[in-house]
Amino acid sequence: MADLRNNFVGIKSPNPFWLASAPPTDKAYNVERAFKAGWGGVVWKTLGEEGPPVVNVNGPRYGAIWGADRRLLGLNNIELITDRDLYTNLREMKQVKMNWPDRALIASIMVPCEEQAWKAILPLVEETGADGIELNFGCPHGMSERGMGSAVGQVPEYIEMVVRWCKQYTRMPVITKLTPNITDVRRPARAAKAGGTDAVSLINTINSIVSVDLDNFAPNPTVGGKGSHGGYCGPAVKPIALNMVAEIARDPETYGLPISGIGGITTWRDAAEFLVLGAGNVQVCTAAMTYGFKIVEEMITGLSDWMDEKGHRSLDDITGRAVPNVTDWQYLNLNYIAKAKIDQDACIKCGRCYIACEDTSHQAITNFVDGARHFEVMDEECVGCNLCVSVCPVENCITMEQLPAGTLDKRTGRVVDPNYANWTTHPNNPMARQAAE
Repeated sequence: MADLRNNFVGIKSPNPFWLASAPPTDKAYNVERAFKAGWGGVVWKTLGEEGPPVVNVNGPRYGAIWGADRRLLGLNNIELITDRDLYTNLREMKQVKMNWPDRALIASIMVPCEEQAWKAILPLVEETGADGIELNFGCPHGMSERGMGSAVGQVPEYIEMVVRWCKQYTRMPVITKLTPNITDVRRPARAAKAGGTDAVSLINTINSIVSVDLDNFAPNPTVGGKGSHGGYCGPAVKPIALNMVAEIARDPETYGLPISGIGGITTWRDAAEFLVLGAGNVQVCTAAMTYGFKIVEEMITGLSDWMDEKGHRSLDDITGRAVPNVTDWQYLNLNYIAKAKIDQDACIKCGRCYIACEDTSHQAITNFVDGARHFEVMDEECVGCNLCVSVCPVENCITMEQLPAGTLDKRTGRVVDPNYANWTTHPNNPMARQAAE
């Protein structure tokens, strides 16, 4: 049976599934129930500095995007950091850690970008017995307007500065949580590494307005007739998160920097994708808010079963395995040729492949043959774009098949070349021509 025990920058947990810093981790009651359900760790909802707690709105805090079956695809969240007293949180954290010594307990922290503020809170957190801290440099709303959250995360120099303070004033491992609301996520990751961070976590939520109420002309969620931008999370953000994790994992300047992957993780497969792209563990929020804490049972069982099936004994066997296969477009093999094939027995003759190809692509699919409704790929027109695969409602009805080297590509009239070739040396590339000259 696969060993799912996780050791992330020295923080041990029975599995790699942690709850992210968010409403599900706001109090001991929630965290205790999460641990009973099987979660390997939690990142406690973000703590603020000593003094009057922040104030949240007392109305709607979430906007939603649904699929056609009303499955939740994304949430827009305008809730702020914890609105409970700092010392109440600290007492509860200490008790929970005493009750569950084998589980990871991380304190998320956000205080003003001043050395004294960080110096003051770190010993208080350390006294709870927490296993580490996560610096919240990602929150895109409410706190960012006060010079915290993503307002810090968007300035690499600030990131490096605060990380240095934290490494100076605490023995605990430091995880730096990065914002996706930035052009190039590698720059803040490099800054965190330069400051001495033990790891990074990403992504935090994406700045968003998910919808507008067309009766009162205000963004959702609407509070007293007004709305605000918030943080977008859930399954819809997973592709963005995967790309950013991969960018950091393969960047020569941050290669080897431990990563805690966050963003739209709902199933064991989602988690596995983050792990093979370089994440050392994963954090989950929206899935727990949608389906409850017990969803972790499926995640644990599914990941373990898949690893057993593939012969992977531990998380080390899969972590980062896909990173070498992530490349830039100019290095993709231009001599790789594939064509779409339609399984006529599986085809339900809905015609979606034909419409998509005929109206928006390469007119490579028939709709009638000999007067009968029939959908078939014309190899002489197919460029292998696989749009038809994407729009087909029947799984595996349309597949992509590679043309073997030495066979004729009917579209180009050329024999498939077995040799690797990419854009950097292609004759149409003006830079390649200049280099040759």
